Amino acid sequence: MKLLFLFLSIFILSLELNITDVRKNYKEAVISKSKTFLLNDDLKGITKNDDQRFVAYKGAVMALTARHLKGVKLKGEAFKNGAEWIEHAVSHNSSDIEIRFVRLSIQQNSPKFLGYNDDIKADKNFLLKNFRQVKSTELKEYLKGYILESENFTEDEKNVILAK
Repeated sequence: MKLLFLFLSIFILSLELNITDVRKNYKEAVISKSKTFLLNDDLKGITKNDDQRFVAYKGAVMALTARHLKGVKLKGEAFKNGAEWIEHAVSHNSSDIEIRFVRLSIQQNSPKFLGYNDDIKADKNFLLKNFRQVKSTELKEYLKGYILESENFTEDEKNVILAK
């Protein structure tokens, strides 16, 4: 009976999860340990069969939790698992600008020694090239905010976004 209640709770929580909240919470999780773990809990019920945007965010948050763990081994495992989830999402929907943004945000902000930085240039170019095609005003503003705040985009690249 308890197991049934647990599964129902997870199912109901996953139904209530929406992309707008995940985006907002992800932005906050990047700078807050408590928000990182809260969003990690919110995304626990997500499986690799769910909306691939949620899968990418789950991977990103798993990678973010590595910063707050003790011990090199735990940190490495958390980051690696997170990167695997992100790559799963990209492999299943490489044309989704939000999924590519999530990967870019993690790769740009990961220590170089982790070796998770091979797609920065391709993802940056993808975002810049496809930004105009984003139909959702909310998503467009979200991406624009990241690009304009990021030190990893040049002034010329930022101007491309401002012109669109």
